[in-house]
Amino acid sequence: MSIKRTVLIFSIVVMGGVLFTYCNQSAKTDEDSDNKSTDLFIADYRVAKEAVLREIPEEYIEKARTTLHIAYQHTSHGTQVARGIFGLPDYKEGDDLLFGITNNAPETGKLDFRDYALASYAVPGVDGSDLSRNEPAFIQATRNFLDDNANDDINVIMWSWCNIAGHLPATNYLPGMDSLISEYGEGGTKIGNGEGLRQHPVTFIFMTGHANLKSNTGDGNPKNQAELIIDYCRKNEQYCLDYYSIDTHDMEDNYWEDTGDDGNSAAYGGNFYMDWQNAHESGKGWYENKKSPGGEVVFGAHNSQHITANRKAFAMWWILARIAGWDGE
Repeated sequence: MSIKRTVLIFSIVVMGGVLFTYCNQSAKTDEDSDNKSTDLFIADYRVAKEAVLREIPEEYIEKARTTLHIAYQHTSHGTQVARGIFGLPDYKEGDDLLFGITNNAPETGKLDFRDYALASYAVPGVDGSDLSRNEPAFIQATRNFLDDNANDDINVIMWSWCNIAGHLPATNYLPGMDSLISEYGEGGTKIGNGEGLRQHPVTFIFMTGHANLKSNTGDGNPKNQAELIIDYCRKNEQYCLDYYSIDTHDMEDNYWEDTGDDGNSAAYGGNFYMDWQNAHESGKGWYENKKSPGGEVVFGAHNSQHITANRKAFAMWWILARIAGWDGE
């Protein structure tokens, strides 16, 4: 549970011998005591920053880039991660090497990323294109994918939601991920050298759902669903890319509960991500996202600016460095 707190800022001004006191309200919020800055498994708005990315020791970025093999399945909203990490190598000098990446074409020295990798492994006739279409479908699709010897090198799996509102993560998603971890995670029942087993254990990255304009709170809506998933990941020490947190916090860490998936908020009075992007030059604080490595410039789907996908790319690399052994400190 997160607690919203309005911060009152008092200013005292003396004008013409008269004392005036002004009270300004800030939209900034505090998270509850469980949501500490030392949280080492949740990639939320606090780590979705270039400053955080640049502080990660390069040895762990390099280890992630050269040892991790990622299979990712999503529909439109999930493109915000993929397009962000595809654009990052073209951001600043040296990023082409540091954050080098391929898409469905592994290359030595670059992060092996397999986009839209798992949908074809769903049970015939069942839509397994994301977590929202047919909620339990991802479970068997993932098993089928990982049981295929052609995918034995894959050691990271991530699925994205489309719209999480109205779904049942406590009934389908969380138990399903728990089952997959017990089978394919470190020490899992399907890891080993015998027949029908795979050699490489898998790390599963959880996700929360994107924000919905003026419809984030209440039973079954994105904020409440995110809390369920985050609580599970904290308790079980599982990595989570927190879409909801990144969507609803601006670049100064203010929380806008009414925002949608594009930084648009009536309480803010516009689009906080667009305003920030317009106040900064490309290459100085933000970069252009790409449809593929070195490819066409595109926004993340449902975005009118590049910041949202940039931040999700920063968060993704933070998780990958943690998987590669970085202690997060």
